[in-house]
Amino acid sequence: MGLLWTKNLEVGVNLIDDQHKKWFEKADQLFEAGKTGKSKEYIIQMFDFLDGYTKTHFRDEENYMQSIKYPGYPEQKQMHEAFIKKLSEIRKEYETAGANLTVIINANQFILDWLTKHISNADKKIGEYARTLK
Repeated sequence: MGLLWTKNLEVGVNLIDDQHKKWFEKADQLFEAGKTGKSKEYIIQMFDFLDGYTKTHFRDEENYMQSIKYPGYPEQKQMHEAFIKKLSEIRKEYETAGANLTVIINANQFILDWLTKHISNADKKIGEYARTLK
């Protein structure tokens, strides 16, 4: 159930696509860490990375949307805030439940589903809009 980046997820904006690829890579590492029973500290480090990287990515993406006056910005910002909240809840659940593979699998399924759906349905529209400006 690895988290694999595929070309059909490309938005067409290099900064956004490069960050999405890195996100997939790290989320997959989190899944692999849980699957192979890596230490709780390693998994917490992965959560730390995903938390920080997610906020950086969303900030960069939101700045880009504002720079091109993307009309879907308010909805995107709401989706981003909801994802950050859910990621925080998943982390708390993991910390409470301990080194629990089920929590890691559920976390990765949520991240995979959200990323693929969000990129396919919301982020691709940013690229489509940006191409109309050229």
